[in-house]
Amino acid sequence: MKASDIKKGNVVEHNGTVYQVRDIERSSPQGRGGNVTFRFTLYSVPGGSKYDLSLRADDELKEVELSRRQATFSYKDGEAFVFLDDEDYSPYTLDADAVGEAAGYISDGLAGCHVQIIDEQPVAVQLPQSVALEVVETPPELKGGTATKRPKPARLSTGIEIQVPEYIGNGERVLVNTTTGEFAGRAD
Repeated sequence: MKASDIKKGNVVEHNGTVYQVRDIERSSPQGRGGNVTFRFTLYSVPGGSKYDLSLRADDELKEVELSRRQATFSYKDGEAFVFLDDEDYSPYTLDADAVGEAAGYISDGLAGCHVQIIDEQPVAVQLPQSVALEVVETPPELKGGTATKRPKPARLSTGIEIQVPEYIGNGERVLVNTTTGEFAGRAD
């Protein structure tokens, strides 16, 4: 497929690696005979590492068929994560490398996930925008500290640590933004 035909969200192969197109910048040279150049911001699937690529309009990239299936996290099998398809309950097993940093946001029964599949093989998982997790360890609130909005560290049930407002205590469920890793409010 020609570079000029590629749209955001397409999945392409470049140098033996599969990437998803997140952003496209088109630049037209001034004057005659110049070639239009496309700058692509790509993220590897799986892994999510960023890669910038510049191509002329007629350069070719191989498009890869990627399907997304809605799934729910079921259980952990050793280091692997097993998700069940929401429609036909078929299991998708992703190893810890494919899940990457998202592992810190995955709790029992997490719904709203999307497993990305290439050639019948699950390669990556997309999590919902925010997830509810329990605070298992955080220092107590300081008396008279409510006037200032000082954040404090909190360890969550999955093992990750985030900054939360002072009024949050142990045992509370909080919403965590899976893109930024930040506190997004109380869950219940």
